[in-house]
Amino acid sequence: MDHVSSASEHDARVKQSARPSVWRDYLTITKPGIIGGNTIAVMGGYFLAARGQIDPLQLLATLIGLGLVIASGCAYNNVIDRDIDALMARTRNRPLVQGRLSVAGVLSFATLVGLAGFGLLAAFTNSLTVGLALFGFFIYVGVYSLYMKRQSIHGTLVGSLSGAMPPVVGYCAVSGQFDLGALALLLIFCIWQMPHSYAIAIFRFKDYQAASIPVLPVVRGLKTARQHMLGYTLAFTVAVMVLSFTGYTGPIYGVIALLMSLYWVYLTMKGFRTTQPESWARKVFGFSILIIVALSLLMSLDAKEPYTAISMLAFLG
Repeated sequence: MDHVSSASEHDARVKQSARPSVWRDYLTITKPGIIGGNTIAVMGGYFLAARGQIDPLQLLATLIGLGLVIASGCAYNNVIDRDIDALMARTRNRPLVQGRLSVAGVLSFATLVGLAGFGLLAAFTNSLTVGLALFGFFIYVGVYSLYMKRQSIHGTLVGSLSGAMPPVVGYCAVSGQFDLGALALLLIFCIWQMPHSYAIAIFRFKDYQAASIPVLPVVRGLKTARQHMLGYTLAFTVAVMVLSFTGYTGPIYGVIALLMSLYWVYLTMKGFRTTQPESWARKVFGFSILIIVALSLLMSLDAKEPYTAISMLAFLG
């Protein structure tokens, strides 16, 4: 009797100790780092449009709602990518690859989380915001993850559309319209994704090569990748200034955005002379995180009333 009792107690302890690890695994597949970074971008877009007129409940619902949508997309991505994840050193220990979570369980989790996220956005924002979130979700899961990532060198460009949606969603949650401010955010964050992603592909070159993922550095080589990265950082420098030129942000944002962008261009140019491409790519990647976080905060703090068409003509004249 004592043996049966002790065995039961042991099984109970095993189940209790397993529960936290299961929840950790479910948290892992949502990619909390990505959610955290995108939360800052959402706030940047939201505060840019709000210009100090904050609706706390709407802001909270937007952040949580889109966070859940992103978590859902990342969970679906884990299911889709489980075969190639097994081939990459960085991802081979993910829960689905290791069999710690079931595909059916993750799909159910992703669906419930996604529905909750879209429900929050629908209840507290507007139809445009929900539509933009749905568009980003579809591009990431249905177009990028299922097809473009595996089949085309242009997968990164397509994926950049979904990556640029969070600040636009935050902006449109307030404005209710897709105007010049929303377009500027879309351009800034789309262009930013490209050198950011290529830098990852360079310092994770062997992983991408092993998984046969056709990213630019693997398919076209490092020289071509460097050229593209320089072009994108130059384009980014122009894009970030659109918010200043159109009056959406003040001089503090404008000066810091310009200086940081030019430094990113300089850092990218150093890649043409480097003999250690992996180390250089990590620096480019690290600065890409710094600059996008800084600009998101700056556009939040230095948001202004944009110029009207008449004042724009006077300014240009």
